[in-house]
Amino acid sequence: MGIWRSYRLRLQRKRWLIRAFRKRREMTGIADRTASIRPGDILLFSTLRNEQVRLPYFLNYYREMGVNHFLFVDNDSNDGGLEYLAEQPDVSVWHTRRSYKRARFGVDWLNWLQRKYGHGHWTLVVDPDEFLVYPFCDTRPLRALTDWLDASSIKSFSAMLLDMYPKGRIDAQPYLSGQDPLQIASWFDAGNYGMTKNPMFGNLWIQGGPRQRMFFADTPEKAPALNKIPLVKWDRRYVYVSSTHTLLPRGLNLVYDEWGGEKASGVLLHTKFLDTFTAKAAEELTRKQHYAASVEYRAYAASLQNNPELWCKWSEKYINWRQLEILGLMSKGNWA
Repeated sequence: MGIWRSYRLRLQRKRWLIRAFRKRREMTGIADRTASIRPGDILLFSTLRNEQVRLPYFLNYYREMGVNHFLFVDNDSNDGGLEYLAEQPDVSVWHTRRSYKRARFGVDWLNWLQRKYGHGHWTLVVDPDEFLVYPFCDTRPLRALTDWLDASSIKSFSAMLLDMYPKGRIDAQPYLSGQDPLQIASWFDAGNYGMTKNPMFGNLWIQGGPRQRMFFADTPEKAPALNKIPLVKWDRRYVYVSSTHTLLPRGLNLVYDEWGGEKASGVLLHTKFLDTFTAKAAEELTRKQHYAASVEYRAYAASLQNNPELWCKWSEKYINWRQLEILGLMSKGNWA
């Protein structure tokens, strides 16, 4: 990488840090329990709006995995989710009515919270419909993974976003609070993925899966990105640039082995497609707070009028992380 490009990226990182500092004023603390965070705690950061039905299972899933403290930004929910989070003893939550879009889709808010509270911690950034699986997650807690990453001098861990969906209509089975969403959305596309390398940031850009084949069949280049780097040993100098797809400094994006072999990686099981999805898509289309004039939600709205089924004859039912490794969707690398 040339000196000029390196200089531009340093300037960009400083700009995002300054922007995050300014955006801190948009958030009001509702329940601040960050004084209880201890050195070495694993922290989870998330933005959300009207996700109360998902929160009980989400919190328990990551508690059992080994997350010690949760830091949420609530973007003006009106479903009781803010109040629910404020009652949880291991949760700190901030509220904002300001534009999600003008906060770079929540990235500015979380960049500030990670800068203030995440320095020196392993931080996990996920949405309430995303569930991390990683090598040996059925027998080893998240602390075992982060200890191995520390011992290997690895500062970031990638996870491909894998869209999960039910067999049959999306709205056929109601999702109940506290329920494992994978009991309903238990199918996924085993193939149909393409990758390119971003020349500026060095990360892999992955697209495909059911959203591309169903909602973006005519414009596959507009399909959502599936590459994410959700787990990072945070430093106050770091910033997310585009959701959790891209980080600065640039070296944090090099989560694959360019010299042959594979680095360890995980999968984020994405449980967006439950019976709650149709109403959520309609709300977000009206709010117009998402990327590229909400092009993703416009595609959903156009297709959902016919209640499409995402399941197809090539769909595979989820079993465990080993199945995903066999399919080449994740890797244990040299972690044994």
